Amino acid sequence: MNFPVLCISVFGLLTAFLAGFAPGGRKDPAVHGTTDQMHYRIMFYNTENLFDTRNDSVTADDEFTPQGDMHWNNNRYTAKLNNLYKTIIALGGWQPPDIIGVCEIENCVVLSDLLNLTPLSKFPYRIIHDDSPDRRGIDVALLYNSETVRFLQSKYFNINKPGLFTREILYFKALIHRDTCHFLINHWPSRSAGQLRTETDRLSAALRLRSIVDSLFQARPNAKIIITGDFNDEPQDESLSVCLSAGTDPGEAHSAVLYNLSIAPASGKFRGTVKFRGQWNLFDQVIVSGTLLQTKPGLWVLPSGYRIFGPSFLLTEDDQYNGFKPFRTYNGYNYQGGFSDHLPVYIDLYAGK
Repeated sequence: MNFPVLCISVFGLLTAFLAGFAPGGRKDPAVHGTTDQMHYRIMFYNTENLFDTRNDSVTADDEFTPQGDMHWNNNRYTAKLNNLYKTIIALGGWQPPDIIGVCEIENCVVLSDLLNLTPLSKFPYRIIHDDSPDRRGIDVALLYNSETVRFLQSKYFNINKPGLFTREILYFKALIHRDTCHFLINHWPSRSAGQLRTETDRLSAALRLRSIVDSLFQARPNAKIIITGDFNDEPQDESLSVCLSAGTDPGEAHSAVLYNLSIAPASGKFRGTVKFRGQWNLFDQVIVSGTLLQTKPGLWVLPSGYRIFGPSFLLTEDDQYNGFKPFRTYNGYNYQGGFSDHLPVYIDLYAGK
């Protein structure tokens, strides 16, 4: 089992030390007619190849260097960081999200740059990161606001399939508004070599994730679990609906059961988070344990609380297939100067009285 490096921005450490942990959150006047409902925003974003410009000798990152096919340079890297900052702030509304799960990031350096070289330096974020076995060197990581989220524990779990060099599953345990929450951040193997050909890899990832969830439920059946990530599968696919056993009908929620909140009606005008050849796919999802769907003292989430964030600046016209698509950084080898080929998603955890 690998243990992650806890990367902390200098500004964040100083602010957290001076301010201390405050079980705060944000006000939301739109929930149940109240004007003082506190909530905590949980975001996930596939950042689309957030690489620095330096060549790493042990990973296949050569494309994303000044001499590589992408002609990746400091100006493009800086623009990418600022685009991500703009997205995070816009999604957060009055204040940035309390927890941000990310994938397709190269290392801890790019996350430190995101926090220190943009106006995110105003906020006391800390980083959970570890290098994965992925051949390209892209990782799964997490940022958390140390004023509203208290770190308790973190681990990385390998998928444990021989010959599969892919991203690990990040486990993050935290105290939020006096409740212990368990987060699992994922980036499952892609479909780039074909959906059917790569399906067994995602089934392996699902079974590994299920084993982690079962361990949490065994220790505490009422565990409050939030699972998010880019699963490269739809909610109804076998990996999620069967292997992970994440249902899509919250209905009368049961504690030690998983529920996938990422159903099409809740996603508003978007039918998915990524678009390929004119077809939207709902790959970026949020799954929760039933305890979080039971409104009572402590943290809870609305059954319809899953949201796809798609303001106009994250979209561009789809000239070939009509409509709109995510405004990505690259289209093939052509630099577009956009944000990501995925739209971010989020939920709000509400604090009961």
